[in-house]
Formats: sequence, C-alpha cells, structure tokens
Amino acid sequence: MSRQFKVVAISGSVQRPSRTLVLLQALVEKLGQQLPIEVRLIELAEVGPQFAGVLRREGLPAAVQDHLRAIESADLLIAASPVYRASYTGLFKHLFDFVHHEALRNVPVLLAATGGSERHALVIDHQLRPLFGFFQALSLPVGVYAAETDFTHYRISSTEVLERIERAVESALASLAPDARRKASAARTSPSFQQAVEYIQ
Repeated sequence: MSRQFKVVAISGSVQRPSRTLVLLQALVEKLGQQLPIEVRLIELAEVGPQFAGVLRREGLPAAVQDHLRAIESADLLIAASPVYRASYTGLFKHLFDFVHHEALRNVPVLLAATGGSERHALVIDHQLRPLFGFFQALSLPVGVYAAETDFTHYRISSTEVLERIERAVESALASLAPDARRKASAARTSPSFQQAVEYIQ
C-alpha cells in the first residue's frame, strides 16, 4: 500500500463564502486525483479568531498548536489568500509568524491567490514568494491567481484558471519526488531543529 502524502491546505480568507477557499479546494481535489493524500484544511475564517490577539506561541490554544504542528510536518503546503491592500491577509501572515523559521526548509509550497481584478495578479510573486523564501521553502514555479470574473456563483468558470490548476498540480507532483522528500525530512528531523521546536512550544 502506497503511503499517503501529508498535505496542509491553508485558506487566508476571513469570510464565507470564499472564492479563495473554492480555488484551494479545486487544487486539493485535482492533486488527490493523482496522488494518495491526507489533507489538513485550515480555514482562517474559522480558526483566525482563536489566535488573532495572541503574541507568543505558548499562548495559543491547543487546536491552533495542532495546526502549526501539521504545517511544520507537511510533505506539501498549499497556501492561498485573497488580496487585501496589495498583499495577503493579516491573519494569514500572523499564522506564519508562529511557524518555526526552519520548519519549512525544502518543503514544496503551491501558491494561490484571488483578487477583484487582474491588477492584483502579481501578488504571488511580489508577496507570497518572499514570505516563503524567508522560510527557505520551495515555492513551486507555477502558482494560480484567479480574479472575481473567473468565478460564477462561487464556482470556477474560467478555462484558463482550470488549465493553470492542472499545471500547478503537475509541478507539485514533480516536487514530491523521493529525493526532494528525503532532503526536506532530513532538514526537519535534525537534533538542532527538534530542540528549537520544543523550545518555542
């Protein structure tokens, strides 16, 4: 029996219904059609209020601590956020403020974003990639941006977006090659990293 890959999908949207969540679920569904995956879905519209006013990791409730451990042990992250004032949401950034700075080293991250128009299409390259670059994560080369006009009644109706989802998932599949997984695992199971994680918890 082939092992399941641990995929953590994070929606930075703080409201429902959410086009960002729809896009995120489309990526997860397409990936699941081609690979055995175990998915943890983190919706900030749901969990955001639990950590919005917390400044230190030890002050987080148990449920949020559990989400952080899932993020730090994932084989693949799928990170999506709507665009607010030319960037990702504040709660999205605040969540990653609690992630250990070495936890995502060599971890592939599929990036996605939604916005009101095409004027925000560069948010993936100008905002999301630098964030995950700090963590030394492997931001996949193909991200997915979808504007409001790419949806109809909160369903993806754009052929171009659907095709880009296909290409992004292909990129994710390539990133989960055995060699890449071993490197990511080795980086996050080193004694120095484990001690650091125990310290910040």
